Amino acid sequence: MFVAQQNPDARPDLAALMVPLGRSLIRAELPLLEAHGLSMWAYAVLTALKDNEASSQASLASSIGADRTRIIAVLDDLQDRKLINRQPDPTDRRSNLLSLTAGGRKTVTAVQKAIRENERRILAGVSPADRVVFFRVLSHLAGLDDSEIGPSR
Repeated sequence: MFVAQQNPDARPDLAALMVPLGRSLIRAELPLLEAHGLSMWAYAVLTALKDNEASSQASLASSIGADRTRIIAVLDDLQDRKLINRQPDPTDRRSNLLSLTAGGRKTVTAVQKAIRENERRILAGVSPADRVVFFRVLSHLAGLDDSEIGPSR
């Protein structure tokens, strides 16, 4: 394991640290999602709608990084299971507005609770102060635009 204080220049690249961690976290979340009958894409949709009610299909797809034509099957399934509503946009009949149903809100809340419990277990060896800093830095990095991450020219 790398210790930052030893030699900052000898540390692994950010991607070398984050990609394996991200893959492990996704693998850890999959059984929690499956226990609630959700795919990763379905969870991404429900989570996005929890924070942004009445989203259009196009804006939702963009916000979760999905192709808007490929996400239709996920939306159909969620609608069939009464987890989301799809209604025509009154200002643009070619567009649908998406929102969570009460069942969708209950499902996403339950899944997030299970994920948070696992995260608490994972972070148990990290001091509360370090957790605050970790989440602040992670939130900052996650909020960067691609142009801010790419090499400067």
